[in-house]
Amino acid sequence: MTVTEATRTIVLPSGEHVPMLGQGTWHMAENPLNRTNEINALRLGIDLGMSLIDTAEMYADGGAERLVGEAIKGRRDEVFLVSKLLPQNGTRHGTMAACDRSLARLRVNEIDLYLLHWRGLIPLEETLDAFETLVGAGKIRYWGVSNFDLDDMQELVDLPDGSNVVADQVLYNLERRGIEYDLLPWCQRSGVPVIAYSPIEQGRMLGHAALLKIAARLGVTPAQVALAWVLRQEGVCAIPQSSKPEHVRENRGALDVRLTPRDLADLDKAFPPPDRKQPLASH
Repeated sequence: MTVTEATRTIVLPSGEHVPMLGQGTWHMAENPLNRTNEINALRLGIDLGMSLIDTAEMYADGGAERLVGEAIKGRRDEVFLVSKLLPQNGTRHGTMAACDRSLARLRVNEIDLYLLHWRGLIPLEETLDAFETLVGAGKIRYWGVSNFDLDDMQELVDLPDGSNVVADQVLYNLERRGIEYDLLPWCQRSGVPVIAYSPIEQGRMLGHAALLKIAARLGVTPAQVALAWVLRQEGVCAIPQSSKPEHVRENRGALDVRLTPRDLADLDKAFPPPDRKQPLASH
């Protein structure tokens, strides 16, 4: 994968750099009428350096993976590709079979980062063993997890091969700051990147007075303020989803926004940081 000069990056435990700002695909491929726009949006994002693309076998029952496969056709080497495994498929055989299905839908030979979508009932050791086998077979390059809280991560890294975890993908934005109390500091100390999904709360927070005020002060949009706030954190990347070119460009512009100490103080006042342990947020 090539990273453009304009793209800020985070560093994986392997030392590899990946874009700090990527693209999500949750809710894509659900309406056939939007297909062309969604593919064009993903391709534009790649053009703009947002070449980390996140998807999952669950999204649109495999439809999002097929959409991504079409969007990256002929551009595989430009993209850092992330997909996710449903927990009920997390047995050794189930993981291997699910990965093969995802590879077929994506029309690629290898997934860069393969995540367990959330924790299920199947022992983690079994899923991890399958992940390591997939790495050895050249079907995935790295593996990680999603929606794992601190106790899950601590349990994970104590398992055989658990220290090979490359990322934890969680819900994180100005309105969902719970991970700052314990999970985020642990990930930062441990060198495990956090992938923030729904970094602008699917747009629901963008009318907030504090965001509007700061956006006006900086001459940017509320979404850019919210994204820049997430991206300021060490070891955090974000995967906003958009199927509109103007929103893709707007998201990319967030990389150029620098929030001042005054901006950050105003945001802390409007969206207070956690002062105690909170359950891990999810939609």
